[in-house]
Amino acid sequence: PGGGGLGGWGGGGWFFLGGLGGAPAVRPRPGGVGVGGGGTTMTEKRLTSLARKLRREPTEAEARLWSYLRASQFHNAKFTRQHPIGNFIADFACRSLRLAVELDGGQHAESPTDADRTRIIEAHGYRVIRFWNNEVLGNMDGVLQVIAEEIAIARNER
Repeated sequence: PGGGGLGGWGGGGWFFLGGLGGAPAVRPRPGGVGVGGGGTTMTEKRLTSLARKLRREPTEAEARLWSYLRASQFHNAKFTRQHPIGNFIADFACRSLRLAVELDGGQHAESPTDADRTRIIEAHGYRVIRFWNNEVLGNMDGVLQVIAEEIAIARNER
């Protein structure tokens, strides 16, 4: 999806808490202090709750890719599912390598906000790679090869 980037994939398709609008639906409390004074913002708490829900209800493509990425079995990289980054939730993230993987369905075909979301996620230090769901379902070897190359780059092995 999108132009530029690795192998024709670019941008960052991220679940945006604000839905179709521009601004997030949930804003941090002034000073960034959440309920209970523990330093957790309301946005973080709601994103965590939403991420848990998304983990319980994966798409077919997410479930299939997760079967390869789970339990550090893919190139010894520890990935997490539905990981909150800023005001977004990445489908998969390897925190130690700062690599985010997003799977896009048809709803992202002409999304004008994907480039903006990518810039925000990249501002958090992550490299974003995206795949169409049908690529995962029909060309898993190719998808895994691209992810393996990105892992090698992140580890300075290339």
